[in-house]
Amino acid sequence: MKKTRFHIATMVFAGLAVAASPGAVAADAPHLKKQGTVTQLIVDGKPMLILGGELGNSTASDLKYLNTHWGTFKTIGLNTVIAPVEWDQIEPTEGVYDFAPLEGLVQQAEANNMKVVLLWFGAWKNSMSSYAPPYIKHDYKTYAKAQDNKGVPQDILSPYDPDTLKANQRAFGALMAHLKTFDKNHTVVMVQVENEIGMLPVVRDYSPQAQAAFEGNVPKSLIDYLQKNKSSLHPYVRAVWADKGYKTAGTWSEVFGDSIEAQEIFQAWGFSVFANELTKAGKAAYDLPMYVNGALNRPDQKPGQYPSAGPIPHVFDIWKAGGPDIDLIGLDAYFPNYVYWADQFKRPDNPVFVPEANRAGRTDAGGNAFYTLGELEGIGFAPFHIETLPNPSTHALTDAFRVLHQIAPIILAHQGRGTIRGFRAPLSYEGVLDEKPRIFDLGGYTLTVSMVDSRTPKETQDIAAHGGLIIQTGKDEFLAAGRGVIIRFADAAKSGYRVGIEQIVEGEFADGKWVGGRWLNGDESGQGRYLRLPPEKFGIQKIKLYRYK
Repeated sequence: MKKTRFHIATMVFAGLAVAASPGAVAADAPHLKKQGTVTQLIVDGKPMLILGGELGNSTASDLKYLNTHWGTFKTIGLNTVIAPVEWDQIEPTEGVYDFAPLEGLVQQAEANNMKVVLLWFGAWKNSMSSYAPPYIKHDYKTYAKAQDNKGVPQDILSPYDPDTLKANQRAFGALMAHLKTFDKNHTVVMVQVENEIGMLPVVRDYSPQAQAAFEGNVPKSLIDYLQKNKSSLHPYVRAVWADKGYKTAGTWSEVFGDSIEAQEIFQAWGFSVFANELTKAGKAAYDLPMYVNGALNRPDQKPGQYPSAGPIPHVFDIWKAGGPDIDLIGLDAYFPNYVYWADQFKRPDNPVFVPEANRAGRTDAGGNAFYTLGELEGIGFAPFHIETLPNPSTHALTDAFRVLHQIAPIILAHQGRGTIRGFRAPLSYEGVLDEKPRIFDLGGYTLTVSMVDSRTPKETQDIAAHGGLIIQTGKDEFLAAGRGVIIRFADAAKSGYRVGIEQIVEGEFADGKWVGGRWLNGDESGQGRYLRLPPEKFGIQKIKLYRYK
């Protein structure tokens, strides 16, 4: 690929001019759209569920190496790969761009009938600035480093340095502008802006430019957000603000104090504003859905022990205030207590997307995928380092994706309509399983859902892998899909009617059409007492109910 040189100012302002031109962004470009109470990803004019896998950090940097893995991706049943593009590889010399890695990635994905979510490894990757190009790394006088509270510089670019922002905007804008020109078939459907932003090993940046910002006034836009959303603020943020009397003007110390929590709020504002300005530059060149992701905090850790001030639940409010142009905050889920964390990412202002879910190979990935797309009505789910999935042809994730592919159109049709629920067996952070049944109402019925199969020896079950979803498809009719699930039905109105099972049929969808198999009204359903999705593999069943006295 021939390298192309752009003048810095020309590239930045050219991208902005494109965004301002009528019809600059193709009407059929990937975008987000509301359906009922949720937001969906629209690709090629239709909603799409991302059944994805995130590549290891370096896999896409070598196109020959990447090309050896597409067979594995197809076996697993991916429709999307989530792949990094590196600032240092795209802009090896200041103002000179090499888009061969980007083009090769898109071409390989297109040849294998898959979509791509790009990860911009720019100023930060897992807090550090290891993917910044050499001209940034060496010129620390121009591109300031963050400092700890003793004035020691870290290998982390400061979000309070305007030169770093301008350089990142220029490169990211060039990338997006080239992508718009090159990717005519819309193979790239979303873009992640930076990766797991956060401050280490202290709560915030103490560099001179950060100190000057901390001693300045809290921006009015943040105060306005806090006042508007006062009743729904996360307790972490509300408590810090309340401790200073809910002040509506003043310096950061005057409004929030000097506690470690207050300083994390300050740093979250700095990161979110930087990421938002970067997002605006990217969208000015090519308006695709853009998101950030966060590295979660472990129990009892203090800010700085985890990547402080990243986009994680207790500072979501700061990120939403500072990053209004960022479309969503994605969940990177590496802890066993997936349900606890995933539930916090479903907010009216935040569509659920899980770009990183543990490392590929964990048996709970399938159940987590069903929960994410069903209960949380999410955009997509993707385990990390997908190319290392062991035994991909027989792995539980492959089995889960096989079923999810079949029912994806039905899931998409029902998201946001109040007609779909998901469930799985939650784990605590320590890995302790919560075996209590899940009870909820759907379609006029009360459902009691157990993820412990009563007909199989408990010691032989991988209960943590069990989960599924259920969709009300008509009056008294439901479609259930999953693994290791038993569902019982009762009359939600408690009107005195009992509920019976008219019919249960297992089956599958072939080319979008239902192909029924066994009728399961006998032993398989306890003679009409429940619907059972066996623990051995993921499956689909349709059920019809009736009431009687």
